[in-house]
Amino acid sequence: MLKKTLIAIATITALSVFAADPAVKKSDSGICHDASSSSYGNTKKFTPFNSMDECIKSGGKLPAGAKAPAAAADPVKKSDSGICHDKSSPHYEKTKNFTPFNSMDECVKSGGKPPKK
Repeated sequence: MLKKTLIAIATITALSVFAADPAVKKSDSGICHDASSSSYGNTKKFTPFNSMDECIKSGGKLPAGAKAPAAAADPVKKSDSGICHDKSSPHYEKTKNFTPFNSMDECVKSGGKPPKK
């Protein structure tokens, strides 16, 4: 009885975790679908992402005919060493391997550190 109860609780917990659809679904075929995609609702086997940009950076592709999301003009760059460089940083142009963020605040919240002054 206890085993069946635990299985039922685990199933309910798993279903509630996946109850809300993610912002972007990357299908098993590697195509990124957001809510504007005609295939979004039909995509059942997927990897969830918070944004189309994250999905594409993971190796996903846009659906046929879709336009790439607009990138920030000068993104904040979080280097591989975890330092966040905005356009005013002397290392901004030198930073080639990075994760882009829309703001310094987003970069720091992701675990990055501002550069030393």
